[in-house]
Amino acid sequence: MVEVGQKAPGFNLPDASMNMVSLAQFRGRKNVVLYFYPKDGSPGCVLQGIDFSELEAEFDRHETVVFGVSLDDCIAHASFRDKHGLTVNLLADSDGEVCRRYGVAEDKHVDGTKKTLINRSTFIIDKQGTLKYVLHAVNAKGHANEVLNLIKKG
Repeated sequence: MVEVGQKAPGFNLPDASMNMVSLAQFRGRKNVVLYFYPKDGSPGCVLQGIDFSELEAEFDRHETVVFGVSLDDCIAHASFRDKHGLTVNLLADSDGEVCRRYGVAEDKHVDGTKKTLINRSTFIIDKQGTLKYVLHAVNAKGHANEVLNLIKKG
């Protein structure tokens, strides 16, 4: 599991518009918030996506870019984004590799089938690529504001 003070695991993932996004492209330029969420369209995920989207300008003022990450594919992300008017950038980790590197994926057996579930977690990465804050088992309601306050705190 990754911890505060460590270098954040790199990633190169497609967004809802199928553009590739990598952590490296923000090094030295922006703080990065990665929030991992279980599933496009579920009530908590909708709330979280809307809250982060509504605070996008405020995050931008603090030189921070926000990405939501789930196992859903680019098409599901685009539909989710468009249906709810989200402006936060959603990244598709369809094979779960990045989720595993960040320690948020959990394999469970449900009805005799192995499923990968995502624990709602957020990682705040500074401009040097170091993990500044690691938040697990977060509550979707009010979480975007909590993250913004941590960014303001520095």
